[in-house]
Amino acid sequence: MDQARPKLWTKDFIIISAANFFLYLVFYLLLVTIAVYAVDHYHASEAQAGLATGIFIIGTLIGRLAIGRIIESVGNRKTMLFGLIFFILTSCLYFIDSGISFLLFTRLVHGLALGVASTATGTIVAQIIPAERKGEGIGYYSMSTTLATAIGPFIGLFMSQHTSYFVIFSFCLALGVISFIIALFMKVPEVKTSGKKAAVTRGFKISNYIEPKALPIALVTMIASIGYSSVLSFINFYAIEINLVNVASFFFIVYAIAILVSRPVTGRLMDVKGANSVMYPTFILFAAGLFLLSTASNGVIFLLAAVLIGFGFGNIQSCSQAIAVKVTPLERMGLATSTYFIALDAGLGFGPYVIGYIIPLTGYRKLYLIMAIIALVCAVLYYFMHGKKRESAELKVNEA
Repeated sequence: MDQARPKLWTKDFIIISAANFFLYLVFYLLLVTIAVYAVDHYHASEAQAGLATGIFIIGTLIGRLAIGRIIESVGNRKTMLFGLIFFILTSCLYFIDSGISFLLFTRLVHGLALGVASTATGTIVAQIIPAERKGEGIGYYSMSTTLATAIGPFIGLFMSQHTSYFVIFSFCLALGVISFIIALFMKVPEVKTSGKKAAVTRGFKISNYIEPKALPIALVTMIASIGYSSVLSFINFYAIEINLVNVASFFFIVYAIAILVSRPVTGRLMDVKGANSVMYPTFILFAAGLFLLSTASNGVIFLLAAVLIGFGFGNIQSCSQAIAVKVTPLERMGLATSTYFIALDAGLGFGPYVIGYIIPLTGYRKLYLIMAIIALVCAVLYYFMHGKKRESAELKVNEA
């Protein structure tokens, strides 16, 4: 029976995954180096250094909102190539030494470029994956981002210790160029829809920017990503507090390995058994990982928490994206992808700002306990927003 299944690992699928990997490799590489650069090079305050990191995500949100509205009318391939060229051009701005204000502007427009390019690549991959392998395919594709989350920070920290920032920025520019070049070799098939066109009206209308059918699962993703942002942004501070700094350097590598091992299984399980068979266990695993993190007193427990969080949140990400695509008509797939990523980026981007006010009141251990409870709340929200609906409804619009 497996021999009759549509092919997933096509040339175009590999190309789009590789292009996405290089984009996010730049993102995560700069994520761990740009704040230090702002302080060392421009003598920026801690607030300005933090803004240099976070304003990139604000730019990404703006890019997603803007392009999600018009991507179907412009065309996925044109949008992708434009986004990649824009990404390359804005990467060049890092070489201009004009003060902290210009660096903040550079980060904003660079994030905007990533928002445009990654929304296009996410839409294209959802388009080229066979419908009956959507969950499995998006799971594999999203591993390109997962690899970047592990490799990017490692390369960034290594280069910041052994090279100049000019070399770091040159390397990021080269990665952007590579992403563009390989993208030129992929073919994007025309979308076979039910004959409807995604309507874009003049003036402000929420449905021009947000796909209503994808919004429920996107909101669940946003709340879950706030929980993960507590790990992404504060795990090093927590590790210092509990004297596990050496072990902390392996946290995201273990997290990434857990995702790489589990996603092929969860993606296929989702296609065969439905989203609920994957989503409920992942919320529980995510909560268990955060709870374990709150109790960590040695390296084994610390890294075991990374495994559980990888099994949990790592698969919540990919499965939620697959759900957003499945519940949406094909002619609005680009808007659905944009809606999902807007929610994900909002949680990861603004979560640390909110959590920053909570930490002085709770400390890190209680913070992660609270985040574990929030992860369980997400399971309840998921039930009411999507889980209680019949699984066949996910496939109905795409089979039409």
